[in-house]
Amino acid sequence: MYIIIGASSFIGVYTVAEFLKQGEQVIVTGRNNKFKEHYDKLGVQYINLNLTQKEDFEQLPKKGIDGVILLSGLLPANAQVNLDEDENADEYFAVNTIGTINVLEYCRKNGINRIISNCSYADVRGAWGKKVITEDEPRDFIYTGDHAVYVFSKNAANDTMEYYNQQHEMKNAWFRFPPVYGVGPHDSLYINGALKKSGLKIFIDNASVGDEICIFGDPNLSRDVVYVKDVAHAYYLAMKSEHTYGLYNMTSGRGVTLQEQAEVIAELWAPSKEKKSKITYRPEVVNNTPSYLFSMEKAKRDFGFVPSYADFRTMMIDYKKDLDTNKYQELFHYVK
Repeated sequence: MYIIIGASSFIGVYTVAEFLKQGEQVIVTGRNNKFKEHYDKLGVQYINLNLTQKEDFEQLPKKGIDGVILLSGLLPANAQVNLDEDENADEYFAVNTIGTINVLEYCRKNGINRIISNCSYADVRGAWGKKVITEDEPRDFIYTGDHAVYVFSKNAANDTMEYYNQQHEMKNAWFRFPPVYGVGPHDSLYINGALKKSGLKIFIDNASVGDEICIFGDPNLSRDVVYVKDVAHAYYLAMKSEHTYGLYNMTSGRGVTLQEQAEVIAELWAPSKEKKSKITYRPEVVNNTPSYLFSMEKAKRDFGFVPSYADFRTMMIDYKKDLDTNKYQELFHYVK
């Protein structure tokens, strides 16, 4: 049996579904009781757990647990803090770092030797656009902006997971995520405290009514994104493999340009052949995110992971199918 901490999150919902599809038994935790009804219908025990409260872990089983997936955390996309006026560094460390230590201690005390968690692709931001990035790439991150302290807190958490690997002979691992695509709650996200529509959502909304899709900056900039269903399957494969250990890139391992994204979305979401969106360009508007591409060889070697949705068109066909059928609409209340 496995525990999935953070099952009321975007990736959590899909990961629970994947483990159930594979015939595994799971216990799940979250902070939002509206998810309890969803999991009750699936026959899954749901526990309301605050990662920062040690006493909450007394609710979890002390025997019969084979591993823990840790998906809870404070993300910049959910943080309503304008750093020009306020600061929430303490919250990132309380949730992401101390919370991880609480999970590690629960596992150590109860003989559970594996946690799989996550970290940010921004921890190697200095290498973006310069090379295919492997897990051996030294950290190179920036010290400003709303992702900075998030990266620090996750790095501290994962360094502590490695400490438990070496000091307490655990086999912990963590996935380095780029943007994760899929039907869920992130049509809008907070950027330095301001709620803004995501770039993907803007493209889809415009394509759906045949309006122009505008690309800012260089249309040949590429992104190595990943689909949430691939992530969920990777968690399952990694948990079942004896070779899983340490850091793993968790992307598609394939770049998709802004031009290709716009073309695919314009085609798939066109209201009719006659009303397909025209792609326009504003090269004078600087896009501050360079291209990035990650190697997926380690995940393939250690637990046989090959993404099924690495092709962007394949990813978007499945995305549109889920959107059209209102997948998880009752949980995430996204706007179509």
